[in-house]
Amino acid sequence: MLRVKNEGVVLKPLYDFEKGGVLNPACISVGDEEWIFYRAVDSVGISTIGFCRLKDDVVLERFEKPILVPEFDYEKSGIEDPRITFLEGIYYLFYTAYDGKNAQIAYATSSKLPHFEKKGLLMPGVTYEEAGKLFKKTNLTMRYKGFEERYQEARGDDVLLWEKDAFLFPEKINGQYVVCHRVLPGIQLVSFDSFDDLNEKFWKDYFKKMDDNVVIDNSNWYDSWNVGGGCPPIRTEAGWLFVYHSVESTGTHRIYRASVVLLDLNNPLKVIGRLPDPLFSPEYSYEINGVVNDVVFPTGALIKNGRLYIYHGAGDRLIALKSVNLENLLEELTDGLKLESAQLSPA
Repeated sequence: MLRVKNEGVVLKPLYDFEKGGVLNPACISVGDEEWIFYRAVDSVGISTIGFCRLKDDVVLERFEKPILVPEFDYEKSGIEDPRITFLEGIYYLFYTAYDGKNAQIAYATSSKLPHFEKKGLLMPGVTYEEAGKLFKKTNLTMRYKGFEERYQEARGDDVLLWEKDAFLFPEKINGQYVVCHRVLPGIQLVSFDSFDDLNEKFWKDYFKKMDDNVVIDNSNWYDSWNVGGGCPPIRTEAGWLFVYHSVESTGTHRIYRASVVLLDLNNPLKVIGRLPDPLFSPEYSYEINGVVNDVVFPTGALIKNGRLYIYHGAGDRLIALKSVNLENLLEELTDGLKLESAQLSPA
């Protein structure tokens, strides 16, 4: 029996720049501390990135002002949902840049935390209409077409491809960077040699074959609406441990849950284990009732003392923490793989 422990609320709104909520944090281990970069929403709904240092979930330091704020037109309505990765001596912070109409992926880098230098957008502006024409060359399902139509209807024909929940893998794979991103309703991986390669031609060529790069699609009762990237994956001996969010549409509202898969170390597009049910769901009052109800939104994870700790947004209002025994979780994921193999084997 896989038991998830609720470690409780980690952060609540405190300063003026976070009166509307603190949520969806990136986390990384620095020595014996956990450094948290979190989305803070002010009283008028503009998001920035706040910072605090924790040790054993006790706040050691918390900045009174955000460390990253909107500066450019493409992020003028908010900087949202950061994820952090350390790779080859550089910290990469990916975030959603929101201009009031479009959500795009942007990133910043650092060689000395907690200070970051913005590097701009990961993808040149590609409209849903342009991307949709390229998707027609693929075997993507009608669900992708449905989201294209939905965003064009709501935001206009010139709306850009809606991109969120992106982050960098903590290692190069086969000599390439690997970025997890999300074109609704699935999760995709894109590999490249250099960030300088990410021009408009690169992305349009990629969209022509994006069906080959879908790592997780929504195919269960608990992800009937969509799935999206959660925590940057963690290398284990069994594979890449990847916690993501899954969204169920009940017909009246959506429920956000935390789910988990195990990906092949050398080919992360290959899923080698997947829990049949979510890892955890909204259960506590601050998860069920919030700025948005029924939300647990995992965005940062780390391993400590044999347990996987998962930091998540709760009700789009607070930051909370769950933990699970790592060995037990990996056993559940690999046992499922063995069972599936046995069912597929000839008698």
